[in-house]
Amino acid sequence: MEVLSQRINSLPVSATLAMAAKARELKNQGIDIIGLSLGEPDFNTPDFIKEAAVQAVNDNWNSYSPVDGYADLKEAICDKFKRDNQLTYTPSQIVVSTGAKQSIANVCMVLLDPGDEVLLPAPYWVSYSAIATLAEAKSTIIPSSIETDFKITPDQLEKAITSKTKLVMFNSPNNPSGTIYTEEEYRALGKVLEKYPEIYILSDEIYEHINYGTPHFSIAAIPELYDRTITVNGVAKAFAMTGWRIGYIGAPEWIAKACNKMQGQITSGANCIAQRATIAAVSAPVSAIQYMVDEFASRREIIIELLTAIPGIKLNRPQGAFYVFPDVSYYFGKTLKGKQIQNATDFALFLLEEAHVATVTGEAFGNKNCIRISYAASEESIRTAVNRIENALK
Repeated sequence: MEVLSQRINSLPVSATLAMAAKARELKNQGIDIIGLSLGEPDFNTPDFIKEAAVQAVNDNWNSYSPVDGYADLKEAICDKFKRDNQLTYTPSQIVVSTGAKQSIANVCMVLLDPGDEVLLPAPYWVSYSAIATLAEAKSTIIPSSIETDFKITPDQLEKAITSKTKLVMFNSPNNPSGTIYTEEEYRALGKVLEKYPEIYILSDEIYEHINYGTPHFSIAAIPELYDRTITVNGVAKAFAMTGWRIGYIGAPEWIAKACNKMQGQITSGANCIAQRATIAAVSAPVSAIQYMVDEFASRREIIIELLTAIPGIKLNRPQGAFYVFPDVSYYFGKTLKGKQIQNATDFALFLLEEAHVATVTGEAFGNKNCIRISYAASEESIRTAVNRIENALK
């Protein structure tokens, strides 16, 4: 008799990973699938970071690391926060984790109790709601649409707040939409949150350096919100270090201590070699990775131009990250090549099966009208993929 816990039974499978698995399955059958479903830069980790890792191996960094990260890495992260975000943190406010996903899970586990409510401005990254569920909290989705550039308003935020609201999660630049909240927009949302001192703010800034002209602003830079904001970041996206698995937080010290305690019982310290390499990454000037950002900017232009030419696909102009999030609701209710398209999930499956292009349904991100397409792929792959999509929809 197989009896799993209610906890795991209530947890959805990650939609991005599920689509990647489906794509791999078809590839194994010999079908040529173009994968535009994963949020993973297609660049190699920069040489100066790899060299730091090799040096760490040769210097015999091979023992258990401190639970919350090496002291000199935490110092380097504090310097990075000061340089890039105008945020002053001390090492005791930093916790280094096995990826930003663990950082977010730590925060939710130490702040949320059963029955607490978490506000998720949609679209939101797929794991936010799942992690909140694991912490036995309830997610409340605040919707947005392509017409509002996938941003919520202060009025919407205020209306969503109840006596049980404990945490709100922001993500800018946003995955999946590429939207960036400006400083002015964050300050307007901050004015609402100032009235509710019992609500904490998680600001996921993993894509901060992948932006195309809109200056990045950290919500913790609003003095009235600093003491209840947890800033989450990591090296996966900007430094092409997805598999190195290093994320970190800057937080009020009492929250950092609690996350350290939680992590001490789950994984302990993050990988020792990856931490040494991360010192090189966060200490480097942002200009060291500009070549990747420039390439993403060029691909953004290509994919927007190609997708805009397809009838029925609506696009905004994302200002950051490496995704487009087109509204495909024009096709709902239609039959394409004998397949009924009722929603974004049907549409994404249709593209996988008929166009052999892997994308992700927007339903997983809290928006039922859109699909996420990653342009972290070569120009040739992007052109071929959009051509296949266009032909499948004709």
